[in-house]
Amino acid sequence: MVIPNQTLVTEFVLEGFSEHMGLRLFLLGSFLSLYAVALTANAVIIALVSFTNGLHSPMYFFLCNLATMDIVCTSSVLPKVLVGLASAENTISFQGCMAQLFFLIWSLSSELLLLTVMAYDRYTAICFPLHYSSRMSLRLCRALAMGVWGICALNASVHTGLMTRLSFCGPRVITHFFCEIPPLLLLSCSPTHVNSIMTLLADAFYGCLNFLITLLSYGCIVSSILRMRSVEGRQKAFSTFVVSVFYSSVFCSYISPASSYSPERNKVSGVLYSTLSPALNPLIYTVRNQEVSRALRRLLPLSRRQV
Repeated sequence: MVIPNQTLVTEFVLEGFSEHMGLRLFLLGSFLSLYAVALTANAVIIALVSFTNGLHSPMYFFLCNLATMDIVCTSSVLPKVLVGLASAENTISFQGCMAQLFFLIWSLSSELLLLTVMAYDRYTAICFPLHYSSRMSLRLCRALAMGVWGICALNASVHTGLMTRLSFCGPRVITHFFCEIPPLLLLSCSPTHVNSIMTLLADAFYGCLNFLITLLSYGCIVSSILRMRSVEGRQKAFSTFVVSVFYSSVFCSYISPASSYSPERNKVSGVLYSTLSPALNPLIYTVRNQEVSRALRRLLPLSRRQV
């Protein structure tokens, strides 16, 4: 018989950046600006892909999914960060902490899987261009996207469910600016072996296995690039390769075991994957992209006429 969870702590205090009080206004302005950029840029990407027929291809379909998850990721973290920087103390209820944890795990794990799917998409497009349309059909793309969202929602539910079964007796200060698994496990006064094992399994799947698949895909892409005779084709392929590998490494950087948890290091890493990456993602994937540039130029005059 399962004993009901006896949670003594009803709310947590997010430490945030309280050790840098002199930088509060600077951090508030920076996070607010990055949040506005992330929301606007990713919303523009979703709008462009949705309303531009020329962008109805697998690559942009997955990019639209990635932009959606970027919005979920940054919106699950930054509003609370901004409140904390604007007030003396930043508290979060136990239920609010668990909700934040769920959406954060869901969005981050989805982004990692989407990056692997996008690597396979580029591999198919560059290495098998004649069979690309048949291999990456609309039905397969939708199935892959639904699979990513479903698997990662299940993953987030498991981790969040396991966390709600733990008892927190105090202290209640989370040494981070949002609710994350490692600092929460350190605050628990009940055994965390199952949580630690599931975290390691998730790290192995999302970090190691996905990275190896991505690396294998791009290894095949490099081999294909070196056989290309067209200089323009090489440049286009290398552009996609460099951008995708860079972004894959950014998202893989957040995974670290709870035993080696470092508050300062994890705060820097947290800023990277919850704030900076969602803001830079649209720029990274669309810079020097002629199709997106043309779609954006068509969209801007249309919006001016409507005004």
